[in-house]
Amino acid sequence: MSITDKLTGSSPDGLPPLRDVIERYDLRAKKNLGQNFLLDLNITRRIARFCGDMSNRTILEIGPGPGGLTRALLIEGAARVIAIERDERCRPALEEIAARYPGQLDVHFGDALEADWPALTGTPTGPITIAANLPYGVASLLLANWLETEPWPPWFDGMVLMFQREVAERIVAEPNCKAYGRLSVLSQWRTEPKIVMNLPAEAFTPPPKVASAVVAFTPRASPSPACSVKTLGRVTQAAFGQRRKMLRASLKQLTPMPELLLQQAGLDPTDRAEDLAVSDFAAMAAILDTAAADKI
Repeated sequence: MSITDKLTGSSPDGLPPLRDVIERYDLRAKKNLGQNFLLDLNITRRIARFCGDMSNRTILEIGPGPGGLTRALLIEGAARVIAIERDERCRPALEEIAARYPGQLDVHFGDALEADWPALTGTPTGPITIAANLPYGVASLLLANWLETEPWPPWFDGMVLMFQREVAERIVAEPNCKAYGRLSVLSQWRTEPKIVMNLPAEAFTPPPKVASAVVAFTPRASPSPACSVKTLGRVTQAAFGQRRKMLRASLKQLTPMPELLLQQAGLDPTDRAEDLAVSDFAAMAAILDTAAADKI
């Protein structure tokens, strides 16, 4: 180790190792906040690189905690990071990072579920990417909120998000498998999701009871077939809400004439939800949208 390393610490950004930061500010992970910290900078830097070239990019980070991924994003060249954190205990740790990168890190304290994202990001000079090691308890809800953004294409140009492995597998699941469901349809209709990294529980402090995975999402400019995202949500809720039933039965809560809807969409009434492609759900939603417009 050189004299410079001894003076600045072992991290490339000159800040103390994250484990030391957590000990100094007594930032033990809280179970009720769904906190599991990634302390290995090599891992967080790998995650950051999935955001692509960040030299002219704003990164919106949710739940930075003591700043492991935040530091990795800045080390890897993010022009600006906007972070929203619920845990006030993390303020001094994040302030240290902000001081190290003046003008590049803005931290807002509050609940991400209540955030006004366009207001939070303002008018960026470049594209916005969402990056986060999401709290598992709200990960699916946050993802759904972003996927249901209107208008579309959205205000962000991509997402790099950590989920528990089971949720990640649901996001990318294909028809005719148990993991395929509502989240699969919404994710794949509006974006191209891909699992880009798997992480064992031991990579986290404290280790969760499940493995994790990073999913990268690339928004589709024009999801096809075109339909209302709210109508698509109603269709998938009805179909997967009773996934063991045939569509002619499960869709009765959606329309009094499910056979007619299925006929117009070119689908077999005896199929079940897991048999359909993403485009089939969107096709049914588009038919319902047209029917609703004709009644106006």
